[in-house]
This record gives sequence, C-alpha cells and structure tokens, in this order.
Amino acid sequence: MQTNFTLAQLADADYRDSESILRKCVHCGFCTATCPTYVLLGDELDSPRGRIYQIKDMLEKGGPPTDQQVKHVDRCLSCLSCMTTCPSGVHYMHLVDHARAHIETTHARHPADRAIRELLARLLPNPRLFRLALLGAWAGKPFGRLMPGRLQALLKLAPKSVPGPSYSDRPGVHPAEGPRTKRVAMLIGCAQQVLAPQINEATIRLLNRHGIEVVVSKGADCCGALTHHMGKTDLGHASAKKTIDAWIGEMDKNGLDAIIINASGCGTAVKDYGHVFREDREYAEKAQRVAAIARDVTEFLAEIGLTEPVVETGQAIAYHSACSMQHGQRIKEPPRNLLRAAGFHIREVPEGHICCGSAGTYNMLQPEIAVQLRDRKVRNIEATKADAIAAGNLGCITQIGTGTDLPIVHTVELLDWATGGPMPDALKGNPAFTAARPPAGTVRAAE
Repeated sequence: MQTNFTLAQLADADYRDSESILRKCVHCGFCTATCPTYVLLGDELDSPRGRIYQIKDMLEKGGPPTDQQVKHVDRCLSCLSCMTTCPSGVHYMHLVDHARAHIETTHARHPADRAIRELLARLLPNPRLFRLALLGAWAGKPFGRLMPGRLQALLKLAPKSVPGPSYSDRPGVHPAEGPRTKRVAMLIGCAQQVLAPQINEATIRLLNRHGIEVVVSKGADCCGALTHHMGKTDLGHASAKKTIDAWIGEMDKNGLDAIIINASGCGTAVKDYGHVFREDREYAEKAQRVAAIARDVTEFLAEIGLTEPVVETGQAIAYHSACSMQHGQRIKEPPRNLLRAAGFHIREVPEGHICCGSAGTYNMLQPEIAVQLRDRKVRNIEATKADAIAAGNLGCITQIGTGTDLPIVHTVELLDWATGGPMPDALKGNPAFTAARPPAGTVRAAE
C-alpha cells in the first residue's frame, strides 16, 4: 500500500511503524473471511482491510478523524484473527492501537460516550473501586431495564455475588511443595482478583505442587492493557511501568525464571512491552527484560510437564481458545495437550477462530455486536455436547458464561483439580463431574 506521510510525521516512532505496517498490506482480502465484525455485518468498512484504509487516511491527514472512521475503528474487537490470516505479515495490532491513541487525543466524543469510557478506565484497573462498583451494580440490577443500553450491558455482566478478598491478592511468597525447581512471579490482575480470585488460587496451588515457588510482587497487579487498547496510553503506560518496576525489583533482588500470566489478554500486552516502551530511555531495557520471560501459565506448564492426574476425569471439555491466546500469542496446542494429559477429552468448537465478543471493554462499549458474537459462540460450544467449557482468559469466561448454562472454568482450575486440588465450585453438583467416572485412560462412550 502506498503511503503519503510527511517527514514531520515520520519523525515520530508510532508513525514510522504505522507506515511500515501499511506498506505491507497488499489488499488481498484474506482477512475479511476471519474478521468477526465483517462476518457478522458484511460491511467492508468493518473488515480489517476497510479499517486499514480508514486508518491510513486518518493518520495521513492528521487532526480529528471523521465520525464514520471513529465508528468503524471502535467496532474493531482487536481479536487479531486478521493477523493469523494475513499472508503478508501486517501487524494490525500496533496499527489499530496507534489509531485509537490518535482518536483519543483528537476526536471530541459524545459526552455520554466519553463519560462511560472514563468510568471504565478508572474503575476496572483499580481493584478497590471495582469491587465497590460491583456491589453497587448488584444492588442496581432490578432497575436495569430503566437504564440506557450501555449501562444495561454493564449490569448484565455484573456477577450475582462478589467474592471476598483472597490470600492470593496479598504480596508475598508461596513456597514450592518439596524441592524448589523454579521461582516465578505471578500477575494477579486487576479485574481478575476481584471477579475470580479462584483462578489465581488454583494457579498458585498447581505451580507449588510442581515444585515452583510463586511470588506475588507488591505493585504488580495491572498490566495496562485495558486502558492502552482504549487509546488512553498515558493511563495504560503508567500501570505498566508500575508493574514493570515491581518485577524488575524482584528479578534483581532474588531472581525469576519466569513471569506467569493466567489471563491471555494480559499476556499479549506484557509480551508486547518491548515494543510499547521502545522509545522510552528509562523503561526500554526493563520492558524487554520483562517481556522476555513472560509466559502464559499453560505455556509454562507445557515446558515443565504436568504431573500425573490423581483423580479419575474423562469428561468432555469444549476448549475455547481466547483470541489473545491463539492470535495474540500464537499459543494453540499447549492448553489442549495439558487438558488431555489430565485425562479430559477435548471437543473442538466450530468457528473456534471467531471472537466471543468480550475483547476487553468491547462487550461494555459495543453491547449489541458483543451479544450477537456471544450467542454465535455459545451455539457452537453447545453443539459439541461437552460437559463443561475451559478457557484461558477471564473476559471470555465472563462473556460466554452469561449466555449458557454449561459450567465454564479456567483451564488451570481443571488442571489443579485433576492433579490434587479442589473441584472448581462451578462444577460442583454437575452430574458429569460428581457421578462415578471411568478409570483414567478409558474413553467415554460418547467419544
């Protein structure tokens, strides 16, 4: 693709990178076949190719973008399916992040839109405020129908109850069981520690059982992804820098073999720190050091090997591969192989490459499209006739869980249970998990 940026624009690293990305696009259209919004809406402007044209025009002209350009960029999920499909290696993630930052600083949004974005940007990365907001949302649910569409969407996503604080939230060291083989830091996340602390607890138990010492570093709680992908780069970078400093302090003081992340959306962001801070003299090297040892928990477990299961499993699991896992980090087989090693039978989900509609804050900012994608995903999952759903990202778990009665848990919760941990609460009372199970290694008749 031919570009026409000025020399002044190309003096900026973001513009230089965007020009390089744009020049790789050959308009082939392969991306349209796997783009969720194009598949759903059939509008070229809601395809990666269409958005690339609009972003090119927006960035070259400078100044405020048009309302139409903003609408179609806002509708992008950043699922990155187009990057998996693209034969030319167009790094769409960095391009759309630049576009969103440009929109944030130049476009005057409607006051209601601006207000809800500001609310989400301030609440979600702050566990204390987020917990209070969820309690308020729970109280407001009976009045949801009286509220505007986006606020209704927020209330529908709020859980029926809010878990209390967990021991896994507190900074400290969780020692390995038996001889220590490795030492890792774990990202507890901002929203995750409030909505689903059991995921962090299962991760700690599972790693400890495998001889891994787990450190929760003070200050390392938010990766900055949510605000960064909203175009609020200052907020996102501030959170990321705080987390980087916490981990670098741990690395320099006691050493770390890896940084473990159990939310794939966060993992994609942390692994990209080297690019995000490439022009920052103070943080460029530190960011690269952190990104170099960041591992999804299933990626790490695949490297060290899973211990033999100690309970009889054999249930059929529909594995939902989060977009940030399969497209953002290109991690596909490790979670499936680990579940198989734990005795579960994997049911592949049709259209597994299509997003569930969660996408960070997308299901709160674009609820109509998000619900359509969720329902499509749920139909495909339920068609597998699985006993339960496993996923590696809290956003997907929350989104899909609002549309199905099938139990849905994090992959590590199943692995933890199979190797000696407690049964996940979501599975208790489910006949497939509480009834007598076949001996390990046998195949269920339904298979």
